[in-house]
Amino acid sequence: MFITFEGIDGSGKSTQARLLAEHLRARGHEVVLTREPGGSPGAEEIRRLVLEGDPERWSAETEILLFTAARRDHLERVIEPALAAGKVVISDRFADSTRMYQGLSRGDLRGVVDRLHALMIGREPDLTFVIDMDPDLGLARARARNGTEERFEDFGADLQRKMRAGFVALAAEFPGRCRLIDGNRPAETVAAEVAAVADRALA
Repeated sequence: MFITFEGIDGSGKSTQARLLAEHLRARGHEVVLTREPGGSPGAEEIRRLVLEGDPERWSAETEILLFTAARRDHLERVIEPALAAGKVVISDRFADSTRMYQGLSRGDLRGVVDRLHALMIGREPDLTFVIDMDPDLGLARARARNGTEERFEDFGADLQRKMRAGFVALAAEFPGRCRLIDGNRPAETVAAEVAAVADRALA
């Protein structure tokens, strides 16, 4: 099964992905925990290009191409081999993030994202957890990390609010695979709900 976590910056996706991986391993599943952009050596190199530096470093169109290139390498080298070996793959972000950040953030490029995805990726997750978080709280949490990968946080709170609305709409657009989870609660409460949904899906 291919499981992804989506949501705005600072929503707790990475924590929840890790907690779910620990939960499923404890239940006997072989789990590959990965992330986007990145997850494979080539994709990690692209990650540095897109997540560091000035917010205006790339146009949205160029970002779509870079993220898709990273995703293709990740899919070929990590995701598909693991799924073929019967493992559970959990990814912190996948194509839905490109649909939101590049498809909506600076113009209406969602159609471009979807066409390129169909051409070069051609796979959707089996289950997607959309962690919903208050945008101001998410941005404050993301900024508190004091990391170098803050290019998208530097676009500010307006982008966070737009992305939050976009992710909520995305969950409604793909009800077969998306579960909207309230991320404003304690991490262990969120993790318990996520684990229960994943257990039912894997059963």
